[in-house]
Amino acid sequence: QVQLVESGGGLVQAGGSLRLSCATSRGTFSNYAIGWFRQAPGKEREFVAHISYSGSGAYINYAAFVKGRFTISTDNGLNTVYLQMNSLKPEDTAVYYCAARWGTSSVASSAYNYWGQGTQVTVSS
Repeated sequence: QVQLVESGGGLVQAGGSLRLSCATSRGTFSNYAIGWFRQAPGKEREFVAHISYSGSGAYINYAAFVKGRFTISTDNGLNTVYLQMNSLKPEDTAVYYCAARWGTSSVASSAYNYWGQGTQVTVSS
């Protein structure tokens, strides 16, 4: 059981950058997979990126629309997961959520058990 808190959203011009953070209130993200999702008004919640760890290292996956613009990472203590977003576009405007599940990562929002409250990202033209 984990509690997640997102931060780092805001208003930014097209082409700008933001770094979102997802922090745990206790413990670390070890043994959990962490995903980033987003939901724009009138749209379904969609997968952005996820990260998990195994004996061979980190496993990371991105949605196709990211196309190298976003980077998911974690601090050395596995207490915080970041989403670095560069070259932001107006279509990136959405509420961004982090989510956690035990074990294997997934691109499906329904697979995640624990969710933060979200942070608003607004990209102006």
